[in-house]
Amino acid sequence: MKVNSVVKLNIPKIRKLTQAQVTALEQTAEALHTEVVQAEIMPRDTGAMQNESTFVDYSRSSDGRVTIATSTPYARRLYFHPEYNFQTYENAFAQGKWYEPWIDGVSADFCRDAYKKIYRRLAAL
Repeated sequence: MKVNSVVKLNIPKIRKLTQAQVTALEQTAEALHTEVVQAEIMPRDTGAMQNESTFVDYSRSSDGRVTIATSTPYARRLYFHPEYNFQTYENAFAQGKWYEPWIDGVSADFCRDAYKKIYRRLAAL
C-alpha cells in the first residue's frame, strides 16, 4: 500500500493570524489599563500616576509580552503597602495592590475573555 499526502500551507493566512495575536495582546493590555482607571482603584491625588505616568509598553509584544508600567518613583511604595490610608475623594476605591482583582480576584477572567474577543474579531474567525 502506497500513500501520498500533500500539505499546502496558507502562509498569508498564517501571517495574518500571527499578527492578530500580537495586536490582540496589545489591545488587551490597553483594555486592562482602561478597566483599572475606570474602576477608580488606583490611588490618586493629582492624577499624574494614573493618567500620564502609567502606560502600556509594547516593546516585546512580538515575543508575547506586554507590560503595564508606571514611571513614578512612588508607585512601587504605594502598590506594595496596602496598609496606607489612601484618600478616596478622587478615586473612591483607592487601595494598594490595585491589580489584584484582575490577577486572582473577582475580575481574574477579564484579560482572557478580552483577548479571546479581540483575537476573534481581528482574525475574522
